[in-house]
Amino acid sequence: MKSLILGSFPSYKASSYSPPSPVSSSSLVSSGCYNVSLRASKNKRIVQSQSSFLRCNTDRTNKSFLLSHKFNTQRVASAISEQPVDPDPTSPQQSLPNAINAFYRFSRPHTVIGTALSIVSVSLLAVQKLSDFSPSFFIGVLEAIVAAFFMNIYIVGLNQLSDIEIDKVNKPYLPLASGEYSVKTGIIIVSLFAFMSFWLGWIVGSWPLFWALFISFLLGTAYSINMPMLRWKRFALVAAMCILAVRAVIVQIAFYLHIQTFVYGRLAVFPKPVIFATGFMSFFSVVIALFKDIPDIVGDKIFGIQSFTVRLGQKRVFWICILLLEVAYAVAILVGASSPFLWSRYITVLGHAILGLILWGRAKSIDLENKSAITSFYMFIWQLFYAEYLLIPLVR
Repeated sequence: MKSLILGSFPSYKASSYSPPSPVSSSSLVSSGCYNVSLRASKNKRIVQSQSSFLRCNTDRTNKSFLLSHKFNTQRVASAISEQPVDPDPTSPQQSLPNAINAFYRFSRPHTVIGTALSIVSVSLLAVQKLSDFSPSFFIGVLEAIVAAFFMNIYIVGLNQLSDIEIDKVNKPYLPLASGEYSVKTGIIIVSLFAFMSFWLGWIVGSWPLFWALFISFLLGTAYSINMPMLRWKRFALVAAMCILAVRAVIVQIAFYLHIQTFVYGRLAVFPKPVIFATGFMSFFSVVIALFKDIPDIVGDKIFGIQSFTVRLGQKRVFWICILLLEVAYAVAILVGASSPFLWSRYITVLGHAILGLILWGRAKSIDLENKSAITSFYMFIWQLFYAEYLLIPLVR
């Protein structure tokens, strides 16, 4: 015990030891107060230091949480819209890819592909002999594709400008609905592409091409723009007729005449393949007009768009679309079987039979309660649309 007590204090040499001098009670009080004050000051500094440390770490934790929350929110938005969200859109390395991706979505690429394929397909119907594959033919096809592409951007862009609030519900991944594009940016894009389309159509000098662009412009504008007596998409039958007129009639006849009369300088005659293409695509255009509203039923109900899906229900409209396409494939098989050319007969009959069977098999397995499944099936219909344009030039 003695050693513990002694070890608690500093040791001194014997020679340096001197007895303590007497201390007054006032000095003890003063010293005690000083020590208490010193300890209180030290404790205060320690508390302040700990408080500062806690605040610093709390701020860091909050910042980390907010960044994590922002990142997770972006991931959730990406999952809901089924579109990728870039990690840092303000980064210079990401700005160009983001701009390209936004324009890609704005252009509605499935419609662009359909337009390009249809022009190439019906242009081939004007080819009568091998020598018709001349430079003027390829230039004429390219001119038509580029001019139609510009007009396509105008039409789909104007539709998005008119449907921003609806698309926030139905298609939140589109650039205008998501806020990636401002309304001013959208107006500039559609105006520029409409001007370029008419400019190219005019300098080419082909009246079938120019009138195809002009009528598409009128119908596309009337379909979408929110003005008195317009915005025809509100009326199911009129909306379907607009799409049919462009996709079935104008595309088949006008672009065929562009090659037949302007490029080749021949008389305007309509052979069997052109008539078949116009009739078959009439069915397909009606199906696209009906089916495109099936995934959009929620937003259309909210904003008062009286589509056939809103009126009749998803299931009924879905099976109407399937039956229309199956009828079209049956007619195509009969037309193919009547061909005088054996190779055409085999390809068109087998091709349409296979497409019809694939359509029926996939239709029976779809879940109409799943919006993702319906949207996927809609894109599958566009794939059938593309496949048909591969078969049309083989109908003879």
